[in-house]
Amino acid sequence: MTQLDDSYDVVVLGGGAAGLNAALMLARSRRSVAVIDAGAPRNAPAQGVHGLLGREGMSPLELLEIGRAEVRGYGGHVVSGEVVSVARAGDTAGAEFLVSLADGSTVSARRILVATGLADELPDVPGLREHWGHDVLHCPYCHGWEVRDQRIAVLASSPMSVHQALLFSQLSDDIVYLSHTAELSDEDAEKLVARGIRIVDGKVVEVLGTDRLTGVQLADGSVVERDALVVGPRMNTRANFLTDLGLIPEPHPSGMGDHIPADPMGRTAVPGVWIAGNATDPSAQVGAAAAAGAMAGAQINAELVMAETAAAVDARRAESSSV
Repeated sequence: MTQLDDSYDVVVLGGGAAGLNAALMLARSRRSVAVIDAGAPRNAPAQGVHGLLGREGMSPLELLEIGRAEVRGYGGHVVSGEVVSVARAGDTAGAEFLVSLADGSTVSARRILVATGLADELPDVPGLREHWGHDVLHCPYCHGWEVRDQRIAVLASSPMSVHQALLFSQLSDDIVYLSHTAELSDEDAEKLVARGIRIVDGKVVEVLGTDRLTGVQLADGSVVERDALVVGPRMNTRANFLTDLGLIPEPHPSGMGDHIPADPMGRTAVPGVWIAGNATDPSAQVGAAAAAGAMAGAQINAELVMAETAAAVDARRAESSSV
């Protein structure tokens, strides 16, 4: 297994699509780069990646394995590890940051790219988690085709639930909106009814089914038979190790969860720390996350080139003045 060197131009935290694509761009630019990955990809339960040109339906784990091989093929390092903190490097020569891992090891870097993604906090309904990623899903673009024309229920579990129901109504004529514990405005109710979506009131107390989901049970004992259930998990950024640098997750404007803000290139408010993928954009699918990683990787390389150029100019001027 690849061992970490003491220092790198760039250390990428997270080995999903965003992190690996950033590392690929950096390695191809002859930057020393390490990807540190905890090995818990968010989309691991899914049977396939969808909406990604040229890789439609590929296993998420297979896609990552190909990506790791590509990064290593250009000299990049991809290692398993859990990051516990990132701090300013202090007196470490040539480095800006010091990354500490759970096993006690450290590695220094001139730049940091955060690509740790999200953790989905699912609604607390018995039986729901067991079906997550298969017939309990959240994204019509990731999994909608696979449940087309089926009996679908949408559980009111997030500010985006009505929006989800409207999108899934494009895929099936049999959609039920489960109000659960949420309040439904008259305006939203009108939208649902106009799209032929049936509204069912009552708290959902259990998701039914063993190998396959068969329905949901309400608090009054009634059962709504369904083939698939749509939920809106709260999306929590997996980057609490950045708090010592002053980067604290903030609520996302969508209400879906939290994120760490960045500019369109991936720059955070802390110079030298970049971010890409779901950690800053909760709605990004695999392709968008990979593209954001590529952009951030290219921009980090350009920033390093400009810094190195400025240092070279200063050195040349100093040499000329001493002659």
